[in-house]
Amino acid sequence: MARRYDPDRRTKIIDAALRVIAADGMAGLSHRTVAAEADVPLGSTTYHFGSLDELLVAALRRCNENFVQALRGSEVLAAPGSIPEGPVGLAEELTRLLDRWFAGERGAIELEYELYLAALRRPALRPVAAEWTEEAVELLSRRTDPETARALVALMDGVCLQVLLTGGTFDAPYTREMLGRIVDGGS
Repeated sequence: MARRYDPDRRTKIIDAALRVIAADGMAGLSHRTVAAEADVPLGSTTYHFGSLDELLVAALRRCNENFVQALRGSEVLAAPGSIPEGPVGLAEELTRLLDRWFAGERGAIELEYELYLAALRRPALRPVAAEWTEEAVELLSRRTDPETARALVALMDGVCLQVLLTGGTFDAPYTREMLGRIVDGGS
């Protein structure tokens, strides 16, 4: 029997890995569990991803896109002169984006951060974990200096982690005020 070519198989495997991690955490991830979830032969997972780290890199890269796409897609951040000068404009837009992100499915945010934090124990993931930070800093640097942009990203990361780890809710007024303080202290 001839082998069937499936151009989407790699994508199916990455999607399956994300579903496995969402359901069972990092501990549940193996080539076998991913192959079963993707409904592909076990050899397909090892053909496309020689190690679990390679699969996790692809999964994290896919997750990284979520919030960065929101930043990229923000008409307010993209269009020159479209946000008011000073701390209120930038802080307001970032708070709005975070609020909208948290209004979505919380499981997707948890999955993204689980993969992001997996880089603590898996060195192969560290450069990919840093990619989203660098891209977010680059995007925000269009509106402020790079140091302030990095501080804004760090605060947003911290707020997200606190909300996720405490099971709390996103506090938009507090976040807006703290982001505003950072922007106001920047050039």
